[in-house]
Amino acid sequence: MAKVRLGVNIDHVATLRQARGEVYPSLIEAAKVSLEAKADQITIHLREDRRHIQDTDVPSVKLVTERYGVPLNLEIGANEEIINMAIDTKPDWICLVPEKREEKTTEGGLDLLDKTNFERIKNACLKLKDQIKDVKISLFVEANEAILQKCIELKVDAVEIHTGDFAIDFNRGEECEEHFSQFQKMKELIQKNNIGYHAGHGLTDESLKPLVDRNLFEEYNIGHWIICDSIFNGLSNSVKKLVQIINKG
Repeated sequence: MAKVRLGVNIDHVATLRQARGEVYPSLIEAAKVSLEAKADQITIHLREDRRHIQDTDVPSVKLVTERYGVPLNLEIGANEEIINMAIDTKPDWICLVPEKREEKTTEGGLDLLDKTNFERIKNACLKLKDQIKDVKISLFVEANEAILQKCIELKVDAVEIHTGDFAIDFNRGEECEEHFSQFQKMKELIQKNNIGYHAGHGLTDESLKPLVDRNLFEEYNIGHWIICDSIFNGLSNSVKKLVQIINKG
């Protein structure tokens, strides 16, 4: 069985930096510390409104990941300007996500059942594949069979399942077996089509454990909890805590 991977999202290091318009805390240092703590990749989201990650951060972080020999996973919306920036930087992975300027954070997966939106995502995938040699593309989506069938149609390299609703229910102490069952069912569909099965959004050390114990996903991208926990425990220790959970699972 392939090793389950941890992607560390360092967006909220940039959130702290942008709150004061300072040069600190350093995104480069955050990437280095995370990788020294054995994260498998770095994830950043270049939003259209530039609320955290800035244009110059992308190539800077990519240099760090190259030095450590790990992938950079760049999350972007299907916006022409942002797509062109991704093409210039040439990350290893691109995760296409929905994006609304008024949202606090990404609120759900891509709506691929809408014909116009499906064509927009399809065109973005084709352009990225054409312009970036060997790039891998994932789509941030719900664990919904109809939507995943659309992902299969697009022949993407992976899907990243939106775990936000599960994470909320878990944190409230509610029953989560329905989530686990749906995640497992969709895993079988996706892996049957040789597509990667990733997860992300809202996960903590505690909500990560049952997913790992059930061997549901190949990769987890976690950011907000890591940065929050690092305030008290240090970034390296927070990353190591998740690496340990994954390795034990």
